Amino acid sequence: MTARRVAVALLSIFTCVSAAHAASQSIPASSEGQVEFNTPSGNIGCIYTPKGGTSTYQPQDGGPELSCSRVEPSYVTVILGPKGPATLIKNPGEQGCCSDVTKLGYGNSWSKGPFSCQSSTKGLSCTGSNGHGFFLSKAKVSAK
Repeated sequence: MTARRVAVALLSIFTCVSAAHAASQSIPASSEGQVEFNTPSGNIGCIYTPKGGTSTYQPQDGGPELSCSRVEPSYVTVILGPKGPATLIKNPGEQGCCSDVTKLGYGNSWSKGPFSCQSSTKGLSCTGSNGHGFFLSKAKVSAK
């Protein structure tokens, strides 16, 4: 094999490994199973709560649950459960979004239980295994 072919083969392997590594991001859970992450802009923050909830929070339907909030230009929260469509709350009373937690990098995805999310410079898109989901960005909010 020529030096050029070896270099091309190594570059191909490196590119595939880098792309695969960047695609899925692991975010550690708390001792009670909750996972928190923000988008790199800090404008969107999410909390995953496992089935059965935690000692301080139990999802309305027993869980699991994914709740994401957007800060700007107006504060909204979207809650996705294991059944049915996502619930959009346009004026949530509590506004505690976006503490200093792990960032889900642009171009990366995260998944836990029935939920998966994809972060991009355009916004955050999350879906459940039931096909329902939502999209959050500074410019747009949609839930299905």
